[in-house]
Amino acid sequence: MTEFSQRRGIVLFIIALSLFSVMDAIAKWASMRYPPVQVAWARYFFNVFIMLALFAPRMGFKLVHSSAPVLQIARGLALGLSTLCFFSALRLMPLAEASTIAQIAPILVTGLAIFLLGEQPNRRVWIALGFSFTGVLLIMKPGFAAFTWASLLPLVTAFCFAAYAILTRKLSGRDPATPTLFIGALVATLLFSLIAPGYWLWPTSILDWFAFFTMGAIGAYGHHLMVKAYAAAPVSTLAPYSYAQALTALLMGWLVFDHFPDRWSLVGMGLIVATGVMNALLSHRASRRST
Repeated sequence: MTEFSQRRGIVLFIIALSLFSVMDAIAKWASMRYPPVQVAWARYFFNVFIMLALFAPRMGFKLVHSSAPVLQIARGLALGLSTLCFFSALRLMPLAEASTIAQIAPILVTGLAIFLLGEQPNRRVWIALGFSFTGVLLIMKPGFAAFTWASLLPLVTAFCFAAYAILTRKLSGRDPATPTLFIGALVATLLFSLIAPGYWLWPTSILDWFAFFTMGAIGAYGHHLMVKAYAAAPVSTLAPYSYAQALTALLMGWLVFDHFPDRWSLVGMGLIVATGVMNALLSHRASRRST
């Protein structure tokens, strides 16, 4: 891969993450008006609708074909549960704090890969996990009046997303990227279609429907950009930039909801981001040495 290609991948990656922060801000606004399970249903339903319109005429049944359907279904369920926990957290806590706690997922993936994929244990991973959870504790403030149980939801989100990432890694090379993206969204849609009717509140305005559709559109386009980013640059090159989403979430929370984290939350957020970036850079350096 050329240097220009890698720079292009980084730009596409950051744009995708910024779009996801916009989607999360819309989801927070919608989750304060409607049940989170309904918001999660809308996010994936319109995502699937748009992907069908774009890819079904050209791909047909190849869009849902998989050589490992059980893994694909498990991956979709992990994705759906991750989204539901995160949208529930957004209803109850600020956007920046929720997003940053969920950002420990990449380090969790590295830790879980040791047990689930048989990868070599690394002392750096455990140190990174320790620092990340310290940052989580600073944001959650357990034992203090500012602590709420809602702050556990983005932590559950991170574990669910780590499971999703592990399953994605196991599927890598077995199924093409587009069917994998579509099947995950389809499974999540079917899951929420079973649950959402029990919590359904009929949208009262065109703005609400527009917000639901926009979430799906941003989700579909954001993941499309992610695929193009990973095609243009290696995962190890892009990994340090994944924490840019914490900064865009901070900006969206300030601009849209007029919330800025307190001092200890900022320290915790900085610790999580710094640890994640450092771990990604060291992993990249180690992979280059082994190569």
